[in-house]
Amino acid sequence: MQLAYALDLETRLLIVDDDPGIRELTAGFLSQHGYVVDTAAGGAEMRAAMAAQDYALVVLDLMMPGEDGLTILRSMDRETGPAVILHSVIGEDVDRIVGLEMGADDYVAKPANPRELLARIRSVLRRSSGGDSKPAAKLPERSFLRFAGWRLDPVVRQLYDPENVIINLSDGEFRLLLALAERPRRVLTRDMLLDFSRGPMAEHFDRAIDVQMSRLRKKLARPGRDELIRTIRNEGYMFVAEVTAR
Repeated sequence: MQLAYALDLETRLLIVDDDPGIRELTAGFLSQHGYVVDTAAGGAEMRAAMAAQDYALVVLDLMMPGEDGLTILRSMDRETGPAVILHSVIGEDVDRIVGLEMGADDYVAKPANPRELLARIRSVLRRSSGGDSKPAAKLPERSFLRFAGWRLDPVVRQLYDPENVIINLSDGEFRLLLALAERPRRVLTRDMLLDFSRGPMAEHFDRAIDVQMSRLRKKLARPGRDELIRTIRNEGYMFVAEVTAR
């Protein structure tokens, strides 16, 4: 285990990968952008590091000898633990699906462009800092997307429920909800949602949309209220609520 690649103590990250070259290059690059970066070669070193430090986010390799990334993810507390970005070789679709279902916040395919990984880390951390089920502070004057008593703030990337409580969304869930709310009462295919939420250069991975949609629906569900997202058989999804911007 190697610690402290940077002196800025604001945000500490942990890179878990059995490849020492990837660990060193990734940690070095991220440290140049203001993060404190520690590294671990596997699950045992990761747990030792987490016992000694608090981490905002873990970049976790899926394919490692012995204890693999999914096993490690399963052992982590996804409610109070750090955010997790899975690092996986292109083509490991099943592992990515399982990882998302187990609560990973995002995934990046190997070999990753360091700048893409940096962008994903920043995006996930923005969402993680929103808190979970905390009373919202007095809202600043800005335009919200409003629907069925909910408020979505595209600027600070937060969702407020009808009781004015902040609902914690992963980065993927937030981008998916924003794509839907900006195009209400339209049928959106999975390909369209991938383009709107991740950009036209994103890897097309239909099942990831289904997994994140399922998790988003659970967070939007309220007893006695109509569903906000409807599945259109053989076509895609529709955000059925009326949306206003004010």
